[in-house]
Amino acid sequence: MRLLLALDPATEDRILGDILRSGHEVLARPAGGVELAAALRALPAEAALVAASPRMLSAGVLAAADRAGVRLVALAESGEDRRAAAALGLREVLDGSASWAEMEAVLSGAPAGAPTVHVPHPPAARGRVVAVWGPTGAPGRTTTAITLAAEAALGGARVILADADTHGAAVAPSLGLLDEAPGFAAACRLAGSGRLDPGEIGRVAERYAVGRSEFAVLTGIARPSRWPELSAERVTGTLAVCRTCADVTVVDAGFNLESDEEIVSDLFAPRRNAATLAALREADLVVAVGAADPVGLARLIRGHAELAELVPPEVVRVVVTRVRSGVIGLSPASQIAATLLRFAGITDAALIPEDRAAYDAALLTGRTLQAAAPRSPALAALRAFAERELRPAGERRRERRSRLRLPGISGRRGPAAPPIGAA
Repeated sequence: MRLLLALDPATEDRILGDILRSGHEVLARPAGGVELAAALRALPAEAALVAASPRMLSAGVLAAADRAGVRLVALAESGEDRRAAAALGLREVLDGSASWAEMEAVLSGAPAGAPTVHVPHPPAARGRVVAVWGPTGAPGRTTTAITLAAEAALGGARVILADADTHGAAVAPSLGLLDEAPGFAAACRLAGSGRLDPGEIGRVAERYAVGRSEFAVLTGIARPSRWPELSAERVTGTLAVCRTCADVTVVDAGFNLESDEEIVSDLFAPRRNAATLAALREADLVVAVGAADPVGLARLIRGHAELAELVPPEVVRVVVTRVRSGVIGLSPASQIAATLLRFAGITDAALIPEDRAAYDAALLTGRTLQAAAPRSPALAALRAFAERELRPAGERRRERRSRLRLPGISGRRGPAAPPIGAA
């Protein structure tokens, strides 16, 4: 293996003899991040072992390694080093006192001690991608995505929930998960270098338990400034791999549908909304979420028209949240239906009643609606929507028969679905 070593002198002295005795070749020993980035661009290295310090590790170094297809493994001497590596989305991090055998294994492709979610067998059929989108100010888009993912998991499907919102990622805080190392960005980086597979998806994903089942979560970027990591090509590649290891991949997409070509002179420059547009174009089902008030409905109608220019209208389903008489008047369901039909030609929108207490309970405890408020009328409406749109007809029939025997929040509980990853 051809290696780059960018370590502190003491660590380098400790392992250099083992590296050479193992038959590996050290191409260069950069002394700083600038030299390391230059070496990654110029030398035919296969892997790099670097110190996880701000002096050596940066977004530019990671980008250079991605472009060169070099596996980057960092050694952390302190908690601060680990946090710095995690903030950059680097998962291949070992303790500074690790043995050369441990380092060699990770350099060769083994997980760096992170828990991996294993799947014994991939699904027989191509998995579906469901993109959940809503115009600016649409309340409940993230909760809708989480609820649909949880319902699919409770129904026995392998599920990945991916946060592709480049403006305000919210899945991780909504579920009480740490977002210091965004899993979706890590997956996109691996896809960009051609190294993403089901095993890597399982390694960078978080696991979230719901009832007797669980689903995998690819958390979103913690800082919106990291949006260039989510290019259209990377997002498309990531979703393609997700299809191979999950029955349903639910994507929480951003709100903005602008493509920016008219205001950007460099046609090959990254696009802030590329992740959203790529997710929508890859989706087999697009769930458009809007709010049940005059402003929210106006935004939904305008956004629905823009959405129809990006995806086939037949794949779009509309969900209207926070349905209440206070801002619509008497008979809000009929008035919303009439408005959507008249101005957008929408005939089958799912109406989700207002249940602020249930949504607040879910956010307060970092849980799904199924766990926080199993009797919520909003959950019941979303469950009916998931039953209609996410599950095959045969599965829905089995579910209904099972509910007659085992009443509960999820109907058929059965064995938990195998988790996401690769054996």
